Parts: sequence; structure tokens; C-alpha cells
Amino acid sequence: MAKKTAKPSSGLKNEKEVLKRLNEIMTLELSGVTRYLHYSLMITGPNRIPVVSWFRAQATEALDHATLVGEKITSLGGHPTLEVKEVPETNNHNVVYILKESLEFEKLAVKKYHELLPLCKGNIALEEMIRTFCKTESEHIEEVMKMIGDH
Repeated sequence: MAKKTAKPSSGLKNEKEVLKRLNEIMTLELSGVTRYLHYSLMITGPNRIPVVSWFRAQATEALDHATLVGEKITSLGGHPTLEVKEVPETNNHNVVYILKESLEFEKLAVKKYHELLPLCKGNIALEEMIRTFCKTESEHIEEVMKMIGDH
């Protein structure tokens, strides 16, 4: 009979809470894919091409983040969620309005990443991944604020 090897320690003090929060983030990122793809489809007007490209890049990045978070969940012995946070349809497809919706979504993502960060102590790989996501999402907030300008 083969011996079962022990799972290596993750270095995390509260692995269950970390897994719960990673799954919440995965849910949020997966909804970001839907949100940003929808936004890209609804843009009209003279600035359509660059704005559509930007939103599609955001959708791709959200999928990349969800994938990395899911991989981290499984590496910690967890089970990635199949849930997707509902994306409300406001039926307001004005570019500035959509950017303001996007800004609120990005702020929520940064908040979730920042809340997870202190729980990552002891696992450098996870901590660095979350720090990178905090940086990326914060840069998105700055970019969206510039895009909104004085509106």
C-alpha cells in the first residue's frame, strides 16, 4: 500500500479564511469578464475603437486574474467556485456613465484584495500575487478617473 504524503504547509495561519476570500475574489473577477465584455459591446460614438479595446483588455485581464486565483485556490487544496457575481443591467450606455460604473467595480476589487493581503503573511508567493493585483487594480482606478475627467 502506497504511503500518503502530507500536504506541504502553505505557511498561512488561517487557510480556510484565505480560501474563502480567494473564492470571493474569483467570483468578482469572473463577473468582471462579463461586465467588461458587455461594456465593450455597448460603446458607440467617435471614440468607440479605443474605448472598446480598453474594455476588452479589461475583460481579458479579469479572466487572467480569475485563472491565477483559481490556480492558487487549488494549490492550497481548495475548490474554485463556479459562482459569478451578478452584473446589473442599468441600460445606461453613455461612455462616461459606464466608466463611472467601472470605477465603482474597480474600487470594490481593490478593497477585496487589500482585505486579503494581511491574511497572506507567511506565503510569499500568495502575498506577491495579491500585491501585484492591488497595484494593477489601483492603476485601473487612476486610469478610469483620468478617462472620466471633469464629468
